[in-house]
Amino acid sequence: MKRNIYLLVVGILISLIQLNAQDLRPGFCNLKDPFKWADNTPEGCPIPRSQEYSEIVFSGRYANYTNADTWYPSWAEDDCMYSPWTDGYLLRGNESTYVPFDWQHPDYPCNSLDFMGRKAATAQAKIIGNDPMNLTIENIEPRVEGSPAPYGGRYPAGSLVYNGIWYYGTYCLTNNAKSNCNGVGWPGFGPFVGFRISKDYGKTWEESPCTPENPIFGENPDIAPIKIGAPHFVDFGKNMQYSPDGYAYMTAHGSTDPDAWNNWIQGDQIYLIRVKPSEKTMNDPKAYEFYGGKDKKGKPIWTKDFKKIKPLLEWPGYLGCVTATYNPGLKKYLMCISRGHRNFMWKQYYLDNRYDTMILEADELDGEWRLLKYMDRFGPVAYFVNIPSKFISEDGKTMWLSYSANWQDKNMNGNPQGSHYTFSLHEFSVE
Repeated sequence: MKRNIYLLVVGILISLIQLNAQDLRPGFCNLKDPFKWADNTPEGCPIPRSQEYSEIVFSGRYANYTNADTWYPSWAEDDCMYSPWTDGYLLRGNESTYVPFDWQHPDYPCNSLDFMGRKAATAQAKIIGNDPMNLTIENIEPRVEGSPAPYGGRYPAGSLVYNGIWYYGTYCLTNNAKSNCNGVGWPGFGPFVGFRISKDYGKTWEESPCTPENPIFGENPDIAPIKIGAPHFVDFGKNMQYSPDGYAYMTAHGSTDPDAWNNWIQGDQIYLIRVKPSEKTMNDPKAYEFYGGKDKKGKPIWTKDFKKIKPLLEWPGYLGCVTATYNPGLKKYLMCISRGHRNFMWKQYYLDNRYDTMILEADELDGEWRLLKYMDRFGPVAYFVNIPSKFISEDGKTMWLSYSANWQDKNMNGNPQGSHYTFSLHEFSVE
């Protein structure tokens, strides 16, 4: 009898350990208490406050996957998400365990730099599952190499899977800028190149006819500041089901000031462009329309003349990498903007690690955009922030923020907790 009771107790203990195993993994957590981020909106913010929502609340639930950044999931018709990734590696085996980043790791397969004569490489992955706390990340071989010349790096940008075809954009960066004292790395924007295309979910690719020397929109930082440097597709849900007119829209950040910091995470303006997605149109500049402001009746003006493009938003010195998602439950568009601010260095140490993230809301893509929340030092170095539409609740009030963080110091303690150099997901709600 005593032996049976002993075995029963042991069995119960083992079951409890197994049930809580996910919470014990270093990359996953269910914090007990929800929390809010203090609002420190800079003075002089030109973006009006939201009148419908005043706060976002983080539940404390988060999950981390992989050891790489640049995650922009696109929800495809097969119910999986597909995303680019780069500058890191995907673990073999238990891919859901966070491991500190190591540039010398033997599984490190992807780097977007033109390093020692090797072409810059970008990669792609399949994201399987409906629960952000229990996803499977499958790398899709092979990685794709492409020359960034005459620039130094070539990184993933807009990524869209629509009707089974994957459109994967890249853009260029350079260190040949007037000043490298902005503390964010890669201080110079090169142009958005164009799209490579896959008809088998990333197994094989057709390279874009556009090149860094002859990019799709003809931008050249030696002639004028880049406006469409790193565009990202507006997330309209599964297979673009909520696109209002069949167009694929992209948001992008840039500048018109030749002396401004204009790069992967810093800019002065937000721009909006659109195209009807197809194999024929995606690399054809004549197929694109550019937001050109509003007419006297407040209706958006769309022009095919790139020279007539107008900013959707403007706040010099405070804008940066931008994404947008349609939330069908709220019937709102949500925009995420992440901005890197100058980090002062002493020897190898960053003395002020600061990236700010803001979330905006609007009824229409062309605005009026209103500020829902400004979060300074979020991450404290969070970037590539977006809201995957697949993880929005039916009523629209609960979502997950996706980002990577703390590239300068991979062992930094994240703030909020769980912010790492990963595909990092954090649950939040709006009030």
